[in-house]
Amino acid sequence: MTTATATPTNTTTRPAATRSGPVEPRWSFPKVASIVGAVILAVIWLVPLLWALDTSLKPEPETTLIPITWLPEAPTTAAYQGVIEQGDLIRWFFNSTIVAVLVTALTLLVSVLAAYGFSRTEFPGRRALFALMIAGILVPPQVLIVPLFQEMTGLGLVDTYWGIVLPQVVAPVMVFVLKKFFDGISRDYEDAARVDGATRWRIVWSVMVPMSRPILVAVGIFTFIGAWNNFLWPFIVTTDPSMMTIPVGLANVQGSYGLRYAQIMASAVLGGLPLLIVYALFQRHVVRGVGDAGIKG
Repeated sequence: MTTATATPTNTTTRPAATRSGPVEPRWSFPKVASIVGAVILAVIWLVPLLWALDTSLKPEPETTLIPITWLPEAPTTAAYQGVIEQGDLIRWFFNSTIVAVLVTALTLLVSVLAAYGFSRTEFPGRRALFALMIAGILVPPQVLIVPLFQEMTGLGLVDTYWGIVLPQVVAPVMVFVLKKFFDGISRDYEDAARVDGATRWRIVWSVMVPMSRPILVAVGIFTFIGAWNNFLWPFIVTTDPSMMTIPVGLANVQGSYGLRYAQIMASAVLGGLPLLIVYALFQRHVVRGVGDAGIKG
C-alpha cells in the first residue's frame, strides 16, 4: 500500500495590482512648465506693488535719482505723513466704505432678482429684454456721465451718498453671471419648495440664495472693489471735500502738492491697502465662486 505525500504549497499571495497602465511621473514637463509660468506671472504682478511700496518709503529727492536705486538709503514715512496731514483721510475712508457697502448690497439685490427673473420666469419679450441687458455691457460708462449728472442734479442728489451710489447699482455683467449660475441649479429644489407652499419670493431667498452663496460672495467682492476704486463718477458728482471718496480725495491732495513721486506712491498704497485686506480674507470664496460659475454656467 502506497501513501501519497502531500507537496507543500506556497500560501503567500501577491498583492493585486492597484493601477493599470504606466505610472505618471511626479514631475512632468507640462507640470513644471505651468509652475514656472505661474511663478513668472506672480513676479510680474508683484514687482510693481513692491516698487510702489519702496518708492513711498524713500525721501522725495531720492525718487528722481539716476541711476534708479531699488532700496532706499534712509527709509522714511514722511510721504505718508504728508498725505495724511494735507487731506481728510479718515473722512474719505469712511465715505468710501459707506459707498462701497451700499453699492455692493444694492447691486446684489438687483442682480439676484433680475437674474432669477431671466432664468426662471417666462414672460413676453424675455429674450429681447435679456439681449438688451447684455448689450448694456458694450456701452462705455463715460457715455452716460452727462445724462446721469443731469439726472442727479435734477433730483438734488449732487454731493450726497445716494448721488454717488445709485448710478453704480445696475451691473449687467453681474446679472449675466448670476443668471448663468441659476440656469445650472436643478428645478427639483424649486418644485419641492412649491409643494411645501413656498412663494417665488420665499424660493429666491430660502432656496436660490443659500445655494448660490459662493458665487454671490465672489460677485460681492468684485463689486466692492470696483466701487472702492471708482474715480470718475465720484469725481464728477462731488464738489464738497467732506463727501469725497479715497480715490478722489487722494487725487486732489496730489494736485495740491504737485508731482511728488513718494507721496503719489504713498497715496496709492493707502488707497489700495483695504482692498488687499478684504481680498486676503475672502480669497477662498472668490476662487470657489469663480470655479462654481464656470462649472454651473
